[in-house]
Amino acid sequence: MTSAKIGYALTGSFCTFKESFSALEKLTALGYDVTPIASFNAYSLSTRFGTADQNREALEKICGKRIIHTIEEAEPIGPKKMFDLLVVAPCTSNTLAKLASGVNDTPVTMAVKSHLRNSRPVLIAVSTNDALSAAAKNIGALANYKNYFFAPYRQDDTEKKPASMVADFSALPMAVEAALQNRQLQPVILGAVK
Repeated sequence: MTSAKIGYALTGSFCTFKESFSALEKLTALGYDVTPIASFNAYSLSTRFGTADQNREALEKICGKRIIHTIEEAEPIGPKKMFDLLVVAPCTSNTLAKLASGVNDTPVTMAVKSHLRNSRPVLIAVSTNDALSAAAKNIGALANYKNYFFAPYRQDDTEKKPASMVADFSALPMAVEAALQNRQLQPVILGAVK
């Protein structure tokens, strides 16, 4: 069991929420003290993958805590040194671009910015249809920034979505452990799903 405190942020890659919630359940079962964080879209949008109410209820039930879902609520994360690690799972191309460019206009980007002021690790679980096209430069930039780590990821559909990559959410507990040790879990890029 661990006593590490984790901020667990979701952005709007709704098709991966089921896998993200499963990884979150594993983290809480391992004893991590997890606080949920949601982007504006992750908190408020209903999609074919579940309603906003269902997603919020699942997050709060798994973590046993209220969701941080406003910029104002996320700002104290750094000053109060709330977390040992901040996880963004899933992390969309939009959030990747904002983090790579230092844009701070959502609860998740504020949480990351605030957390990084203490030189503490951030773990990214990529989920984007353009990882091998428009988002590639942002993944590359973040991979070179200090205190950023990645959950292993792979192409998820080489036939229908050849530029798409998604994190292996089953590897998230191992990636969390590595990031808490300021170490990148290897390999980062896994074999593609055909």
